[in-house]
Order: sequence, then structure tokens, then C-alpha cells
Amino acid sequence: MQRNKIQIILHIEKKPKIMVISSSNSYSKNNLDVIKVSSNSKTNLKRFINNGQIQIYQSSYRGSYSSIISDSLRNASLGRKVLLVQLMKGGVKQGITNAIKLCGNLTWIRSSHSFDQYNPEEIKNNTTLKKSIHESTDKLWKFCKHELLSGENDQIILDEIFLAIEMKIIDKDDLISTLENRFISGDVILTGTSIPKDLLLMANQITELRS
Repeated sequence: MQRNKIQIILHIEKKPKIMVISSSNSYSKNNLDVIKVSSNSKTNLKRFINNGQIQIYQSSYRGSYSSIISDSLRNASLGRKVLLVQLMKGGVKQGITNAIKLCGNLTWIRSSHSFDQYNPEEIKNNTTLKKSIHESTDKLWKFCKHELLSGENDQIILDEIFLAIEMKIIDKDDLISTLENRFISGDVILTGTSIPKDLLLMANQITELRS
């Protein structure tokens, strides 16, 4: 596969320092007239000439993506339908059935589990806790897959999805396959600290946040 040149732009601010690595290379399948969706119900599907971009935000530390959440609120207030899913954040017992609506167009969802995944070692050593977290996060990921294939959103943000891959809750190949077949006119934003190389190659834009 032919590789396009990658442009590197460095933005230096007081805090944080942001390095944007953008590429015109798109791993997604563009200009599709027909998209195969594994779903029993294929009603209300829209056909898009082009999918939006895949944007990856990476940082060496967690909790550094407040600017993305601010942007999602702004987009929602401008009339775009936005889905923000914080896969590895708990504490509020939301789950899919208790999603919160903001600005009329932003749907915000966290895991139904109350535990916030800040301590992987504690999770690994607690079998009951690990099972509960895996089950609730897997349920959330299945919902995300449906939304990525449905064409119902203008922007989808999957916060800390790479941590879920690192903890072997979400399968990396499953994410790649879903992104390849995504059905969305706008952008998909993925965040995390440790990004698999396969996903970096798929990205249209990579932004590194530095403290």
C-alpha cells in the first residue's frame, strides 16, 4: 500500500504542549456506495460519500483530554449529534440506560460499573471486580460498535479505548474491523496513553498532548 507523506506540526503553548502529526493517508474505505453491516436491522441507515477522519489523541498520562470534551460540547451546541463514551471511567453508574444528554445533541455515557479504572493491579488481583468491569465495559463497547455502524451520529468520541485494549477487555482487531466499516459522516476520535501501531497507521491525524 502506497504511503503518503506525513506532515508534522508542532504547537508550543504554555500548557499543554500539543504536537499534531497529520497524514492524508486514510486507512478507511472511502466513496462506498454499499456498506455491509452485520445487523439484524438495517433500517434508517444513511449513505455517505465519505466517512469522516479518524483522529487519535495520545498522552503520557490519564485525564488529559478535557479539551476534547469541551470541543464536543461546542459541536453539540452548533447542532451536530455527538456521542461521547468514556469506556474506562466509572463512578456515576450511568451505563447505556442512564445516558446523560447535554446541549440537546451530546449523549454522554460512562460504564455502569462504579469503579474507576485507575489501578490495573488492583483489578488484576480481584477476580470478582475484574469480571464485573470486563462485563460492563464489553457491554458498552458493543453499544459503541452499533453506533459506529449505524450512521446516526456526526461525531463519536471513544475516550480511553486504548486502555481497554491494553487490559484485554476490547479486542484490537475488533476495533480495527469496526473502524474500517464505520458508517459516519463526521470524525471518530480515539484517546489513550499507549496506542497500538496498527491504529496509528489508520489515523488521519495524531495529536500528542504533552505536559
